[in-house]
Amino acid sequence: MLHAAQAPGSVRAGAAFAARRKQFRLTQRELARKGIITASSLIAFEKGRSWPRERTRATLEEIVRWPAGTLAAIAAGGDIPEASSNVPVDTSEQTVIVGAVEVAMSSVNAAIVNLPVDSHPKFAERIQAVLADLRRLEAVTARAVQASRGSASVIKSLIAIRRQYDELASQAATAPGATLGQRLYTARRHANLTPAEAAAAIGAPVDLITAVENEIAPPPDSLPRVEALIDDLNAS
Repeated sequence: MLHAAQAPGSVRAGAAFAARRKQFRLTQRELARKGIITASSLIAFEKGRSWPRERTRATLEEIVRWPAGTLAAIAAGGDIPEASSNVPVDTSEQTVIVGAVEVAMSSVNAAIVNLPVDSHPKFAERIQAVLADLRRLEAVTARAVQASRGSASVIKSLIAIRRQYDELASQAATAPGATLGQRLYTARRHANLTPAEAAAAIGAPVDLITAVENEIAPPPDSLPRVEALIDDLNAS
């Protein structure tokens, strides 16, 4: 799903992505077939007429081996990354990657099934451990997406991990003992803000948002701003 373009730089970002996509010899139809974005939506984006949601942008960036946030940076006037050589892994390696992810997710799903009720004294500790496992698994799978040059099966694994994380983080954020990171992540995702956009809202570096969402305590002087951001996002 896409929103109307919100910045003049959307034409620049769309054109840059189209050029990068062609370097990878990826067609619009191929991306649509993989379920990443519809052909009509991709055409509209590449012509600057619409702007994909955060998660779709992140997937598109991963496919063409751009760091997260590259499209937003280009739209804001930033440099367009130079072309680089990319060698996709073969089908057998993709199968190994997907198999490894499935095994890891089986363990995570078992832990989720065995979570106690929200009011249980051990719930906060147990769900935090599961979320930490999902973050690590997401990081590994995201790198695998880049290495596989957008393998549909690897992308599906990444999408499944992120959906599970969103659902679990939302549950954790409303339970007793919710952490600052869980509450921030859930509020930001519900508001459809990227980490960079959330950071800009409070005049902080994006690393602060990322660190908090990874359960790293922020500097004491930043804590009030993070709490205020959560309150504002929940109220909107």
